[in-house]
This record gives sequence, C-alpha cells and structure tokens, in this order.
Amino acid sequence: MQCSVRCDRAGFTLIELMIVVAIIGILAAIAIPHYARFQLKTKTSEAKMNLAGIHTAEESYFSEHGRYVSAATEPATTPGSSRVAFTTASVGFQTIGFSPDGLVHFSYAVAIATVLADAGYTADALGDIDGNGVTQSWVFVQDANDGSRVTGAQGCDVSTLVLNEVVACTPQAGRTVF
Repeated sequence: MQCSVRCDRAGFTLIELMIVVAIIGILAAIAIPHYARFQLKTKTSEAKMNLAGIHTAEESYFSEHGRYVSAATEPATTPGSSRVAFTTASVGFQTIGFSPDGLVHFSYAVAIATVLADAGYTADALGDIDGNGVTQSWVFVQDANDGSRVTGAQGCDVSTLVLNEVVACTPQAGRTVF
C-alpha cells in the first residue's frame, strides 16, 4: 500500500531541528556569562572570608599577648586567575595561627601600628581573579587606640574606609569584569 499525499512518518523535520538548535544557542549565550560572573563572585568571597579569619586570629593573639602581629605578603606574588599555594612562610601568619585551607586566589598581608600602644592594624588581600591585569584589593582596618589607622601593604587611603569590616580598598579595586 502506497502513501497518498502525506505519509505518517516519525521524526523531526530539518526546520524543527534548526529551531531547537537556535533556542539552545540563545539560552547558552545568556547562561554562560552569568555563570562566569558567579564564579568570579565566589572567588572574591575567599578574600572576604580569609580577611575575617585574619581579624579573628589577630584579636585572639592580642587578647593573650597585648599586641598585634605583622605578616609579610603571602604568597609573595599576587596570584592571577589560577590558585596558588599559601605556604605560611610568613612568621607573622604562623605566630597568629592563620592558614587558609588549600590553594588561594589572593595574597594576604598584615601591617601593624609602629607604636605598640597604638595597637592598630590593617589586613590586605590582593588578587587578579579574572586575569585581566587589574588587581582586586580588599582590606580590613582595625584603628589604633588614638584613632589613627595603619596604611596597609597596598597603600590605599584607609582614612575613608569603614572600620571593622572587610571592604574594597576603593570602589574600583573591588570590581572585576562582573
């Protein structure tokens, strides 16, 4: 028996398949940039959490010994878009007992007041998480007893920053392509 004008065939036509491929392409074009931004925000949260950890370690040490501890930049160079090892080579980080888990996207440092009676410090985090050559910088400022603030390793203007909170060194320094 032959088909009359139209046979019942199973399957899709070429046009239907092309429409489905076009829809998938549009969805991918929307989803991939959002996913990349989400990844960058997640990497940024590492700096905020580790600076909060440094603050906790510094305050614990201060309550026992009456002084804060400076720590040299670790890792020594600012990481790029890939993570690097935090080796705890800095004696300061060893002294306060701070070491992040695993590899890091940022380098960390602590600068303290030069006069112990002032007892202030600034903890910094620097990184280039998106690999575009622009460094992201985050800071935690604990002001000294006399109200002054310690300039951190990155040299940002700490006089304008919020105290006792992890913030971007400048509004632009906390941004990346997201």
